[in-house]
Amino acid sequence: MYAIAVNGSPRRGGNTEILLKEVLSQLQTAGWETELVKVGGTAIRGCIACEKCFENKDNECSVKKDKFNDIFAKMLKADAMILGSPTYFAAVSADLKALIERAGYVAYANDHAFAGKIGAAVVAVRRGGATHAYDSINHMMQMSRMIIPGSTYWNMGYGLGKGEVLKDEEGLANMRHIGKCIDWLGKAIKPHILNYPKP
Repeated sequence: MYAIAVNGSPRRGGNTEILLKEVLSQLQTAGWETELVKVGGTAIRGCIACEKCFENKDNECSVKKDKFNDIFAKMLKADAMILGSPTYFAAVSADLKALIERAGYVAYANDHAFAGKIGAAVVAVRRGGATHAYDSINHMMQMSRMIIPGSTYWNMGYGLGKGEVLKDEEGLANMRHIGKCIDWLGKAIKPHILNYPKP
């Protein structure tokens, strides 16, 4: 099974990346193929509402001057996707928001292509606003008919400076637990995913 983690932070080796790697470590241990992809800092643009995805129905966005289609192809391949973001003014980063807008819309235009996939949100935060960022990611997943596993708490880690999230033992434990939950859920639903209800 394959899981992709998308890092919406422009900071390399930062808290969001650390949290995502903690989730992926559990999936790697369980035998999953995993990949960490960086979207933060890549200047991915938002949806331009051209609706070409509904005309073409080719599992691609008509805007091809950025990394979106490469990342989207990996999201389509994935059994599970973990989208991570720092908290900027109580919201997700602009780059991750752009990915969410376009991925959700292109998937919708292509017969709900994310339906039945496992999805999890991961948020790094200094102090406040993480719940809104967390919800923003989950909203796309819920509208895409994805399956969102629970954990011991919301998937948040606390820290400001690079690496400070490593001091948040509860946050790190939660990341490990959500990884285990994704593994359990993936193995439970994999035999049935082709029968996931379509509209």
